[in-house]
Amino acid sequence: MTIDTQAAISGFVATEPRLTYTEDGVPRFYARIGIEHSRLEPDGSFTQLDPTFHDMTMFRRAAEESASRFHKGDKFVAAGRVHEYAYDKDGQTIQTEEFIANRIGHDTARTRYHVDRAPREQAVARETPARDATALEPSERSMTTRPASVLGM
Repeated sequence: MTIDTQAAISGFVATEPRLTYTEDGVPRFYARIGIEHSRLEPDGSFTQLDPTFHDMTMFRRAAEESASRFHKGDKFVAAGRVHEYAYDKDGQTIQTEEFIANRIGHDTARTRYHVDRAPREQAVARETPARDATALEPSERSMTTRPASVLGM
């Protein structure tokens, strides 16, 4: 059996994420993200290059959960796919792309956090907690993650 793979990226959240809703009422997470780049030099050292910036979106429950857990400056790893599309602006067709993530987590190599393994609420209709951007600085934030799934064999 082959391993099912997806595209993955690592980077940082460059803008404060926004949670909006599609015309059908589907939650949509949007953030501008940065991806850092470096170049290997002949002597074995690395030169830091300018980051590139891209759009990242998520939908449904993942969008709601991510909007309450991610803030500008957070380092992340995400899996999903690249969506290429075109739009018209001032009579010109603009080709662009966005990363549509279906999984995201804080980058454990670059983030300190606490894992809360308490059972999650199972309520069907629950409210997303309000966000106070001034409450904590990014380094002081304590993050929670979902408990690992257990597979029976």
